[in-house]
Amino acid sequence: MADYEQEQDMEVEALQAILMDDIKEIDPSESGIATTARCFQILLSPQDDDFDESAYVPVQLALIFAHTEKYPDEPPLLNVKSVRGIKPHDLASLKEKLEQEAKENLGMAMVYTLVSSAKEWLSEIYGQNGGDEEPEETEAELALQRAKLMPDSALTSSKEKKLTGRQYFESGRHAVKGASTVADEDEEEEEDIEFDDDFEDDEEDMLEHYLAQQSENSAA
Repeated sequence: MADYEQEQDMEVEALQAILMDDIKEIDPSESGIATTARCFQILLSPQDDDFDESAYVPVQLALIFAHTEKYPDEPPLLNVKSVRGIKPHDLASLKEKLEQEAKENLGMAMVYTLVSSAKEWLSEIYGQNGGDEEPEETEAELALQRAKLMPDSALTSSKEKKLTGRQYFESGRHAVKGASTVADEDEEEEEDIEFDDDFEDDEEDMLEHYLAQQSENSAA
């Protein structure tokens, strides 16, 4: 019993030396944990350690823990609260994650390990711009979107470069129409109509000529 208490006290002292103002002892009634043991609250944010402390932090998390009688051979009692900007379903996911990790680290002082894990989770989920109404998409999501868009872009580019003969010819017709319009805007509609009629006549003449040649070749 005495060994457990000593180990727990040493862990608290180490955490206070490392976390400084970010850790404080709170009343058990404020912890959200059903215990009368000493409770501690650690404030976490997604910023790096060298982040300007005077700057406003839009997202902040409180990790609360209490040692059980046989900790670290038993997992600590844990709770997580949103100080600012953390969604309830995210808190539930984080608590479940930390409780699982606590079970995997039995037999050793683990609170700082859980703190590091919680901070990493906070950075991944919310990042520097956490707390926005619409959180930024992750790098993986952006990369996936780019991958989906690239084939369409490439296909569009390919189609633009490889025009059929008729498309190429018709693009020439539009160019001729454009030049005619610039030369004489007053006669635009009339010239376009006449051009289209002439073109259709030319197509018919060419077709008739081709069929006639084919007929002669067959007869020969």
